[in-house]
Amino acid sequence: MSRETEPRSERIDIRTTPSVKRTLQDAANTSSKTVSEFLLDSALNKAAEIMADRRLFQLDDEQWAAFLAALDAPPQPMPRLQRLLTEPSALEQALNP
Repeated sequence: MSRETEPRSERIDIRTTPSVKRTLQDAANTSSKTVSEFLLDSALNKAAEIMADRRLFQLDDEQWAAFLAALDAPPQPMPRLQRLLTEPSALEQALNP
């Protein structure tokens, strides 16, 4: 079932100022939509944009080569991280004096 055919059974309520409400109403009217349609379309477009940033990134050929080289490079020693992961935590030290 797609988003368009799925029955609308959930509500989202927001509080705003009168001036913000007027601005949204004006924008919705200009777009020939209801305020609900305008807000939902705007929010879904922004959500898709945000989620795409987490799933997709684009690199030119030089950047792609550098990215692959970084992935293929052997791991660098990180002594501070190694020490952090191997020494007892403050909680462990408090429980086992």
